[in-house]
Amino acid sequence: MRRLAVFLTTALLSTSLWAMHCPADMAKIDAMLSSHPPSDAAVLAQVQKLRAEGEELHKSGNHSKSVEVLGKALQLLEASE
Repeated sequence: MRRLAVFLTTALLSTSLWAMHCPADMAKIDAMLSSHPPSDAAVLAQVQKLRAEGEELHKSGNHSKSVEVLGKALQLLEASE
């Protein structure tokens, strides 16, 4: 029983940590898009699509997938610099 309580507590805490990570990634993407948008229109469209998808995943509570999708958007932005 004790192990179950520890597991559940850890799972709940890790979910809330993922949830806090999503808005930070979205803000970083927004800042990068406003200061140094990609010159390639296809890359820009893909980043905007991934950013919107990440926000929807965050709002629906799927934070780990949101962080993954937002990470892909950040990688695209960093590669286009």
